[in-house]
Amino acid sequence: MADKVLIVGATGLIGGLLTRKLVAQGLGNKLHLLLRRPYREDVGKAKVHVQLQENWPATIAKIKPNVVISCLGSTMKKAGSKEEFAAVDRDLVGAVAAAAKAAGAKQFIAVSSTMADSSASSFYLKTKGEAEDLMRAQKFDRLNIIRPGLLRGERTNESRIGESLAIAASPIMDLLLHGKFRRYRSILASDVADAIVALMAESAAGQFVHENDAIWELV
Repeated sequence: MADKVLIVGATGLIGGLLTRKLVAQGLGNKLHLLLRRPYREDVGKAKVHVQLQENWPATIAKIKPNVVISCLGSTMKKAGSKEEFAAVDRDLVGAVAAAAKAAGAKQFIAVSSTMADSSASSFYLKTKGEAEDLMRAQKFDRLNIIRPGLLRGERTNESRIGESLAIAASPIMDLLLHGKFRRYRSILASDVADAIVALMAESAAGQFVHENDAIWELV
């Protein structure tokens, strides 16, 4: 594991699971969490940095992480508008990537979305794709973009009725998705977190996209 690992978005579903896994493995002394509000869980020896978003680049510069992991992500409902959604899922992700590169990070790992594409007609997918383009532009030694399907896992901070219904139907829907459509299958958030842990140990240079099948191969 790298000397310093920074996670942004540690209060979300995947970020929280990832943080708990790394702390449980005794790696908290190498772990930094950058947050907008205090972290409610015990993170052992991990260092927690609570800062306003505008101060994140300066904080990243001080930490000088080797690996930066972005689990940032919002929803249209939570954001309240397209502008606010893009401010987090595109602009903040892009700012973190730029700050990470400037601070000397060699590897950047980010959770995106299946079908993310900056030319997509869907605002959500277009925004996610634009965030990916901003990450690629930084030319990290290694960039890992993770594009999971529908995430399954226990969310404690918000209610998503539509998503809950989709998750309930996923066992049947998953059976109907084969070939190139396997990317749309549901996937456990814990599997995504495990894949990130595995990717942290990878050193081969390049830009990589990991959809469901690639994620499952890593866990």
